[in-house]
Amino acid sequence: MRAIVQRASNGEVKVNNKSTGAIDVGLVVLLGVTHEDTIEDAKYLADKIANLRIFEDDEGKMNLSVKEIGGKVLSISQFTLYGDTKKGRRPNFMQAAKPPVAEELYESFNQCILDQDLGLETGAFGQYMEVSLTNDGPVTLIIDSNDKK
Repeated sequence: MRAIVQRASNGEVKVNNKSTGAIDVGLVVLLGVTHEDTIEDAKYLADKIANLRIFEDDEGKMNLSVKEIGGKVLSISQFTLYGDTKKGRRPNFMQAAKPPVAEELYESFNQCILDQDLGLETGAFGQYMEVSLTNDGPVTLIIDSNDKK
């Protein structure tokens, strides 16, 4: 499971020009699922993301987590995180999990975020979405559950 985590001063996702999720200060998380992922990967990423110390404290140091600042998470599924661009010019998405598996693990990840006592907003799985955010910093991290292995 792979996540792009962006510290944001605001973020929103729309489907058919209707907002499905919006946050003020918090994290925008783009989440990709691959074939080997399990619920343990979802738990690992949710815990890692909820406790990342990437918000500034009173001294201007990145020392606080989204939980500690009372922020929210905007979670958006994104199969293109497993796009392979090694050959040719058209990405191949063979490493992305099939929709039924990916959706189940995406929903598991979201539940794990809620279990961390965080506010959660989401996109709409499998839909064309428009995502907007103000990346604060900018701070952007890539977290892969394979890193725990």
